[in-house]
Amino acid sequence: MDRTEQVGFSKRHRLVTDLAEQIRSGRLARGERLPGEHQLAQRYQVSRGTVRSALSELQRRELIATESGVGSFVTFDGVELDQAVGWATALARSGFEITTDLLAIEHVRDDALAERFGVESFVSIRRLRRDQAAGPVSLEVALVPGTGALAGLPERGLVRGSLTATLADAGLRAEGGEQWIGTEALTPETAALLERPPGTLFLRAVRTSTDAAGGLVEHVVSLLDPARFQFHLTFGRR
Repeated sequence: MDRTEQVGFSKRHRLVTDLAEQIRSGRLARGERLPGEHQLAQRYQVSRGTVRSALSELQRRELIATESGVGSFVTFDGVELDQAVGWATALARSGFEITTDLLAIEHVRDDALAERFGVESFVSIRRLRRDQAAGPVSLEVALVPGTGALAGLPERGLVRGSLTATLADAGLRAEGGEQWIGTEALTPETAALLERPPGTLFLRAVRTSTDAAGGLVEHVVSLLDPARFQFHLTFGRR
């Protein structure tokens, strides 16, 4: 790569980084129109070609959407949520005012999981995530083995209010698993909790995490507001 190409890349990188930071911090709000190519080119002292390339990169990252003849609009509604740290933590890091209501911790049976993993009983943890401005955004039911260190979980409660911390404290660490994504119409019960009309379609995510030996760590079914959540799949070399 020659020096000219390096300078061009540096300017594009600076423009992408700065706009992405403004979007993530909320200084460029959801739905807000970005300055035009000419304005951006003047502001950052770059060519319009560099601006177009930077906007394409922001669109690839799903931070903006560009409509021909109209302009670029911010569509980012948070940050990528790292499920490894737990969604409560990831949502808190996103900058949104998200609270978690613990609805219940109780012993339950699940014949399908019992047969699959050879676990006799389970503990169910039901939680509701609530955006302080918009109301409930997700409902989650997690099943974990109700044996060993987790047998007394309904009586003790979660470690530091976190299921991720509770599993780690019990020596359970996810090394693999699978996830299924679909949609589900809200039942009268789930609709009441999520403050939506019955029959409203929500995203339904089912994630089963296993340890290095293939044993169950947790099985989580989440109902997610499709206006606030999306799933991003990458493939190939990054």
